Amino acid sequence: MIHKYKMHGSNMVVDVNSGSLFVFDDISFDILDYYNEYSNEDIIKKLSDKYDKKDIEEALNEIYELKSKGLLYSKDPYQNYVPSFETEPVVKALCLHISHDCNLRCKYCFASTGNFGGDRTMMNKEVGFSAIDFLLKNSKGRKNLEVDFFGGEPMINFDVVKEIVAYGRQKEKEYNKNFRFTITTNGLTLNEENIRYINENMHNIVLSIDGRKEVNDKMRVRIDGTGCYDDILPNYKKIANMRGQDNYYVRGTFTSENLDFSEDVLHLADEGFEQISVEPVVSKDGTGFELKEEHLPKLFSEYEKLALEYVKRRRDGRWFNFFHFMIDLSQGPCVIKRITGCGAGHEYLAITPTGDIYPCHQFVGNDKFKMGNVKEGKVVNNNIQNYFRNSNIYTKDECKKCWAKFYCSGGCAANAYNFNEDINVPYKVGCELEKKRVECALWIKAQEMTGQ
Repeated sequence: MIHKYKMHGSNMVVDVNSGSLFVFDDISFDILDYYNEYSNEDIIKKLSDKYDKKDIEEALNEIYELKSKGLLYSKDPYQNYVPSFETEPVVKALCLHISHDCNLRCKYCFASTGNFGGDRTMMNKEVGFSAIDFLLKNSKGRKNLEVDFFGGEPMINFDVVKEIVAYGRQKEKEYNKNFRFTITTNGLTLNEENIRYINENMHNIVLSIDGRKEVNDKMRVRIDGTGCYDDILPNYKKIANMRGQDNYYVRGTFTSENLDFSEDVLHLADEGFEQISVEPVVSKDGTGFELKEEHLPKLFSEYEKLALEYVKRRRDGRWFNFFHFMIDLSQGPCVIKRITGCGAGHEYLAITPTGDIYPCHQFVGNDKFKMGNVKEGKVVNNNIQNYFRNSNIYTKDECKKCWAKFYCSGGCAANAYNFNEDINVPYKVGCELEKKRVECALWIKAQEMTGQ
């Protein structure tokens, strides 16, 4: 399987199975429309009114060489390598819902403004300690473990965060493990003291902001309806600079209210941030903020516009990373990750303030997906765990025939379920946006490799 597309004057060709990336000339690019269905003689006839016969023959020979080397129209090397989960699952990461409350009331919030459809509660240290014990017990031989403090807003329960971190540091020595703690915050309660603590103890920090002031303050509002941009921006800049512009993200969400989201990405870059992620909202019809198929042409244009500016700025020394354009063609995800994705439901789990276990943060509150409680020391509902473990790009009909499957690994299970009530039926709008992002990322890589 190959995928060919044009972007900013480049003829891009991707061999799906080998991962090979090419920039073709016009003749070779046009030949690919016929290559596997017609003989060389027929291809020459079809293109003879456009190109010289000798040039067509030369291009055909070059394509044949690439194919013979397994770089074009290569066979799927992974189809017979679908992981066999006969062994017990290994838990590698937890999302600790340290708070099911928030001091913001973001209009597009998937978590019902922080309480995930339930009571506004906080995790106590005992539940947090049990979560750490659960991770240590179920991580088997895995040495490096991830713990993300999430909410709601984690900073309004920050004393418990610090106690859990201290407990984890104590336990990692006993178990010869290594915890990497991260925290996601809306920034409202950041101050000198807790910024210093975060920089000393958190491997990564996600700082929520939607971009331009008018965009951010329309969506990310306090309980009284006022915006937060002016209050959070200075501390975000301080954290980014103190971290040497690394190991953080400013992370935003775009909705149907700001389809020109590339302006928000560039605004954040202009404010000096070098690690940026602005994600599409995932919201069902009727909310007023949802992204629809009719929005796709505009959004595609925005991604392509952003890719062009991204390359230009990097060449001019105004460097920044955009999360969705980061792609590694030589040292990318391992085979299992390419096939199975993020590991939600078995490698990665979410823990509520009361200790209940869910496949990931986006399933919290849906009792059908409750898997047990950390106080029990293990996952009790193995059916749910196996449901996620056995899901991969080869169990999803749409993914099997998609050129981008090894880049997105089948997409987000939560989005698939929330839109289609089946984790094996991907969310269509999300798929289309992902494919465009991958096209942009590959085009950027081609520009870097060719020095154009």
